[in-house]
Amino acid sequence: MRTPAPDRRPVALTIAGSDSGGGAGIQADLATMAAHGVFGTSAITAVTAQHTRGVESSYAVPPDEVEAQLGAVTADFDIGGAKTGMLATTDVVETVANRASDFDFPLVVDPVMVATSGDRLLEPAAERAYEDLLAEARLATPNADEAEVLTGIAVTDDRTAREAGEAILETGADAVLIKGGHVPGEHVRDVLITDDVVRTFEHPRVDTDATHGSGCALAAAIAARLAKDEPLETAVGGATDFLARAVRYHYDVGRGPGAVNHTVALRNEAAQEVTAEEVHAVVDRFVEADVSALVPEVGMNVVGATPFAESVAETAAVEGRITRTLSGVQPNRGVRFGASSHVARFLLSAREFVPALRFAVNCRFDEDVEGALEAIDWPIAEYDRSREPDTVAETEGSTMGWGARRAFADREESPVAVVDRGDVGKEAIVKLVAEDATTLADRTLALNAEVVE
Repeated sequence: MRTPAPDRRPVALTIAGSDSGGGAGIQADLATMAAHGVFGTSAITAVTAQHTRGVESSYAVPPDEVEAQLGAVTADFDIGGAKTGMLATTDVVETVANRASDFDFPLVVDPVMVATSGDRLLEPAAERAYEDLLAEARLATPNADEAEVLTGIAVTDDRTAREAGEAILETGADAVLIKGGHVPGEHVRDVLITDDVVRTFEHPRVDTDATHGSGCALAAAIAARLAKDEPLETAVGGATDFLARAVRYHYDVGRGPGAVNHTVALRNEAAQEVTAEEVHAVVDRFVEADVSALVPEVGMNVVGATPFAESVAETAAVEGRITRTLSGVQPNRGVRFGASSHVARFLLSAREFVPALRFAVNCRFDEDVEGALEAIDWPIAEYDRSREPDTVAETEGSTMGWGARRAFADREESPVAVVDRGDVGKEAIVKLVAEDATTLADRTLALNAEVVE
């Protein structure tokens, strides 16, 4: 018989409806809480028959049963944070509001009032009942449409978001996050308003309709982080970052737009060791084959991005790069995350256009390499630094993003090699890219063989 080794975790609570499609409601909340290292409990307020294309039917759970669930959970578990979602009826809203007055843990209220279509989901009495619930909230998270229902203020920009947030604070809520997903623009701007602070969290908008359940996931992520004793601003910032990645790398499931990927950050972290090992394997092949002919004066680097990488810190590379020696090529030091700058930023920028790309290497570029590229006949792109706008050149790190846009945007076929002919004080370079490490190594060794032939 083995000795048990229990895993003690913070506990969070979701009070929301069930989504049979798994993209929203308690299914999304519990998945999000688990992804944040928090044990999730639930009180189900409604049962819905829905999928990625819409809702087929809905059944509200009687208030007494909601009350019983809340009583059972709070009597047994040490709840560290909670959130509400779909509350369905006036009686359920009132039941939760009455219970919330006794909560000794922070409550995030996501006032689910308006469908994506713009239709009102609650009867007027239920909307009025939300005022008592908001008074118990550590944070309220209405979207622009819900903020308008609650305040009569149409949210169209940061100024009106602040006005709506300040009006909701008057209900007694400690803080309000006006979500910007429904406000048009190239960026999503979520505005946090408290008595002391107004702070905006901005993320590039993702061109997708797979946002069903995004509000549930955001509120659940904040509740989970509050259960871990994070300060409110830190919790909101981390949760909005979490959601931005979850929407971009959404699940391609069902016959509709898909579902928010609640475990994407967890899966990305789990892939770090494998990614580093793959970079190691590429470097070993380069050393064995002696790719000296392709090593630029600035040194060569191999970069591998985790499957859902969003930053340089999530790319593995050779610390100190690969350089020529009297006996071939050698990495200066080992592989670590965040070790590359230029090649990593280029790869991340390329992934904005071809998300499947995960590996890149920078190689010398001269007449011999150019001839070898023509002989191999790969798809090739090129950018000219002399055409780089001054505003880009003046911003640290922006050249790689500008070059990647020139190379990958609006192309029917993704390039294998991207040529940068350099500029004054800038060495000419060709970067090879691939979706997997083996292909990157194969392509580099094929180019090397053509050059030294």
